[in-house]
Amino acid sequence: MRGIPEKEIIHMLASQRALFDMPRHICYLNSASYSPLPLRTQEAGRAAVRRKGTPWTLDPAFANGQHERARAAAARLINANPADIALIPSISYGVATAAKVLTIDRGTRIVVLEDDHSSPVLEWQARANALTFTVETVRRPEDGDWTSSVLAAIERPGAPPVSLASISSVHWSDGGLIDIDKVGAALRQRGASFLLDATHSAGVLTMDVRRLDPDFVIFPTYKWLLGPYGRAFLYVAKRHQGGIPLEQTSFGRRDVRAENEVYFADLRYVDDARRFDMGERDHFISMEMASIGMEMMGDWGAAAVGQRLLMLTERIAEGLRGIGVSVPERRMRAPHILSLGFKGGIPAGLIEGLASEDIHVAARLRRMRISPHVFNDEADADRFVAALVKRLRG
Repeated sequence: MRGIPEKEIIHMLASQRALFDMPRHICYLNSASYSPLPLRTQEAGRAAVRRKGTPWTLDPAFANGQHERARAAAARLINANPADIALIPSISYGVATAAKVLTIDRGTRIVVLEDDHSSPVLEWQARANALTFTVETVRRPEDGDWTSSVLAAIERPGAPPVSLASISSVHWSDGGLIDIDKVGAALRQRGASFLLDATHSAGVLTMDVRRLDPDFVIFPTYKWLLGPYGRAFLYVAKRHQGGIPLEQTSFGRRDVRAENEVYFADLRYVDDARRFDMGERDHFISMEMASIGMEMMGDWGAAAVGQRLLMLTERIAEGLRGIGVSVPERRMRAPHILSLGFKGGIPAGLIEGLASEDIHVAARLRRMRISPHVFNDEADADRFVAALVKRLRG
């Protein structure tokens, strides 16, 4: 994961508000929870519902075309081969798939982050006792430097060997940024595996799996990728593509087809990550919706999106200087998430009061999380600052 290399940026991406059903009086700064759907995506969803209502109109090749379009759009965001991408419903499904594929040696450690989202953590905690490995939690660093804390845990002298780091690339609650290049290098030196929950980075921060060489990368579409709930994607490194999938499906096998004379003609698995596709791949409604959002993000490019969102979060951070609100150092946080700390925690009623003014942010672990997207503009940033300052001083 890199920041925003200047050589990759030519022009500032303009606000894309016109592409969304976003009235001017709405100041929505909560895309880290759910992003709104672009107008194109909403129309595609309506058309897809109509299509499901008349399934006799479907071309036989329609379903596979939808699957491969989504697979290619997801692969583009992380510079992967589409054949290395599986279609899944959630992050936890992807982590469970990885847990079935990986062998975690007895007496080793799996490294996770304190207060990380449940998805990259709970699967390993559930398996630890039976498989006799340890889940080691990297404590939240007081200085906000998650990268140094993770590296210190991996490299700690005298500790049991690390078998896996299962972490988010951007911490969901505070926007803390992990230097995954450094973490990946430290894990490779020890022969350990690397699973990345890229929920808060895919499409916004540059990721190149061909260079990084992680074992698994997982991300959904309903936050930063402007897509529906229940669509997610799993990158599986080729070295793991011989594993047994979480579900047993006909399309995961080489030749189990209803049109065959013999149904179970060839039970061998397909050779690539497609064997890990979820059952009941939804192709009538939400798969196309997911593709549209990812294609839009891919067309804009992570560098341009990240630059625009950094401009907005920095504008907000600058506007809040001197009012007693703590803001993480720029070098420690992702460009698109700003986490504000308050002495004694968030004042009672503050989030709800802002919402009453149509300004939408989120409370996360005693901090206020602000997460703009491409539909936001400078007016949104300034309006939030003015409203927050007024309420804190009032």
